Amino acid sequence: MSEAADEALEVWIDQDLCTGDGICAQYAPEVFELDVDGLAYVKGDDDELRAEPGATVPVPPILLNDIVDSAKECPGDCIHVRRVRDRVEVHGPDAS
Repeated sequence: MSEAADEALEVWIDQDLCTGDGICAQYAPEVFELDVDGLAYVKGDDDELRAEPGATVPVPPILLNDIVDSAKECPGDCIHVRRVRDRVEVHGPDAS
């Protein structure tokens, strides 16, 4: 696991790039869900979708691997995981 595993992380989806395949919801249904528009969104621990553009939710440490796999397998390259403290992307299309 990377050094980011010990840090607070957040995840968001760029709906402009989402293809609606639902792979993310298969990997981590606790965090991702398809809405009626056919696009994936993140949802919080209150189970409510965060539909605002760029909306983030915390990454539960127990689900980190599933969320990272979602980002890797996403055909739209639209899942972004970043550190909360400096907003640097650690997994996803903009990770270095």
